[in-house]
Amino acid sequence: MTEQPTALDLPQLDPLPPETQRYFDICVEKLGFVPNVLRAYAFDMDKLNAFTAMYNDLMLAPSGLSKLEREMVAVAVSAENRCFYCLVAHGAAVRALSGDPALGEMIAMNYRVAPLTDRQRAMLDFAVLMTKASATITEADRQALRDQGLSERDIFDLASVAGFFNMSNRVASAIAMAPNPDYHGQAR
Repeated sequence: MTEQPTALDLPQLDPLPPETQRYFDICVEKLGFVPNVLRAYAFDMDKLNAFTAMYNDLMLAPSGLSKLEREMVAVAVSAENRCFYCLVAHGAAVRALSGDPALGEMIAMNYRVAPLTDRQRAMLDFAVLMTKASATITEADRQALRDQGLSERDIFDLASVAGFFNMSNRVASAIAMAPNPDYHGQAR
């Protein structure tokens, strides 16, 4: 793993702290590789730990939003921001979680053509509005989510996931984070 995961010359700490090495070993065991986003942050353990704590909380912790829905939000936001890394990585997750190899691409290209439920479409509409013009969001936009069955907590989780990926997309694009080639063939 000598290739840098970004355009920046920020080498991964070597050796990694034991708990970080265990985490990376679990990635290899489950995915077959360490995602480049983790490698990109591995020059600074505080930054890596903050990133992974927030990611794991937003994407994996219990929520009224399913894991698939959260990944769909990641792809819709990343499409709006044209973030290559996140489109590739989270598009693969949408394919895997949905069992539909076309769904990740549909959401990446134009989620409006994807076969989504009304709830999912409302969620992605909100996430894209948040990405484009968060200051324009009104009570009517939140009410549209409630009308689709989202709770107050679900709306908070949706906004948090969209906000996290807006930040992540901007960092990934700014430092030319490269997606792991392995993602391209997953769940096809």
